[in-house]
Amino acid sequence: MEWVAGFVWNQWQPWSGIRKNNTILKIREHTTDTHGYTEIVFALCHLLGFYFMPRIRDLKDQQLYRIDKTVDYGDLNHLLTKTADLAIIEEQWEYMMRVAISLKQKTAPAHVIVQRLTNSSPSDRLTKAFTNLGRIIKTEYILRYLTDKELRQTVQRQLNKGEYRHKLPRWIFFADQGEFTTGDYEEIMNKASSLSFVSNAILYWNTIKISDIVEQLRQQGEEIDDETLSHISLLPYKHVLPNGTYFIEDEEKG
Repeated sequence: MEWVAGFVWNQWQPWSGIRKNNTILKIREHTTDTHGYTEIVFALCHLLGFYFMPRIRDLKDQQLYRIDKTVDYGDLNHLLTKTADLAIIEEQWEYMMRVAISLKQKTAPAHVIVQRLTNSSPSDRLTKAFTNLGRIIKTEYILRYLTDKELRQTVQRQLNKGEYRHKLPRWIFFADQGEFTTGDYEEIMNKASSLSFVSNAILYWNTIKISDIVEQLRQQGEEIDDETLSHISLLPYKHVLPNGTYFIEDEEKG
């Protein structure tokens, strides 16, 4: 199997960023809005050990799948109107695991693989296998999402954090409101790196200042437990002047 190499800025970049992230933290969950959801991504995240938790718009229009058309699912029968193809998953399982291992070991770029699978012809059996596995995982997730209030709240909190994180670069990159208006790869990477550097500097500064405030309050007898601190955001930016401060010294009059 030959994967076509290339670089594309598209909706899959945030997801592929998980595989390029060198954090020491073990990522267990991945949350996106509707634009980042496909059945193929459901399958890939499952094989990589991530619990994919998108907020899917218009859930009532989603197609749900059963794995055995002969089984009576009771009240869910009218929802599970189509059957996922388990045979093609079994047929392509070895190739699917090869793809997952390539992603796990970072020997193949995630965005290239996802683009390749997404843009394959309808007759591509490997793509069909990923799609059918994704249909099963998606169905299980949607049924849980509909019945689990805590899951819905978790997804919403994570998306709120992500959106607030996006607001910080938009605040810093004030002239273009955080949007790259050029198609030049090198220029995009330079701007993205600069934005990340400044954003991280602000996060670091906020962390130090908030830690100092918490320590002062505790010394004054205030009780602040770790559970409370876990809900404090390190992303406030209204104190940041995006266009800087300029000091002009008056020339001494002769």
